[in-house]
Amino acid sequence: MNPGALVTFTPMPETGTAESAVVAPAATGEVAARAALPTAGLGLLALGSLLVLLLHVLPPSNQINAMSRTISEYALGANGWMFNVGVLALAAGSMLVLAGLVRAGVVRAVSGSSVFVTLWSAALAVLVFFEKYDFANGEHSGASGMIHRMASLVAFLSLPTAALLASRGAARRNPSWRRPAAWTRWAALASCATLSLLLYAVAQSFVTDISWWRVFPLGGMERLIAFAEIVAVFAMGNWAGRAAVDPAGSISSTNPAESRGPARVS
Repeated sequence: MNPGALVTFTPMPETGTAESAVVAPAATGEVAARAALPTAGLGLLALGSLLVLLLHVLPPSNQINAMSRTISEYALGANGWMFNVGVLALAAGSMLVLAGLVRAGVVRAVSGSSVFVTLWSAALAVLVFFEKYDFANGEHSGASGMIHRMASLVAFLSLPTAALLASRGAARRNPSWRRPAAWTRWAALASCATLSLLLYAVAQSFVTDISWWRVFPLGGMERLIAFAEIVAVFAMGNWAGRAAVDPAGSISSTNPAESRGPARVS
């Protein structure tokens, strides 16, 4: 070997710095904190849905005709506590989903979506504290029953409105939200389609002699609407969970070349 030859050394690539070692756990913790909200929300939504479903199969509430009686009828029975806990779980779960959406930057804390999700949750709580008319025992009037009926209408109208507002323009804010936003939008449109049955029934009652609750099987129609709306809020919860790991303004939503910065010249 020529002793005068230059000896060069190729620098080893950097494997990490003290700063990156601190930032990585912090970022992981932040993602976990964001994901905790929609995860808890989806858990409560699942619990609430399960309790309401069990009312259809467990005695004595399984004796209620699901096609002709509304879901709120279960609150008047021996295991009405399952209805109350289930509906309150749906309300709380929806608020946690909203908190997850806000924290990930999907919706603003003060926006149309947040207002309508809050109205949906508040209306569900009102359903628990103000019982429906007990028609079986001849109760056809009273403040509680009217408040219950109005709260049902507010809930049915609010949730699909919130979902449609949330999905508007989402893909422009973060391209990775395109699919969950589409699921949310389609679930909201399906909810609107089922809700149109109720709106038609009410509208026709003004021009015909047919009462709105006799146009379609009332219990079946209400369960169809409720199912569609719960699917919509589950879609929003799924979106909040995915946005927790890819929030608004994250690197993955920008140009990859820009996120890497200028190329280094070796």
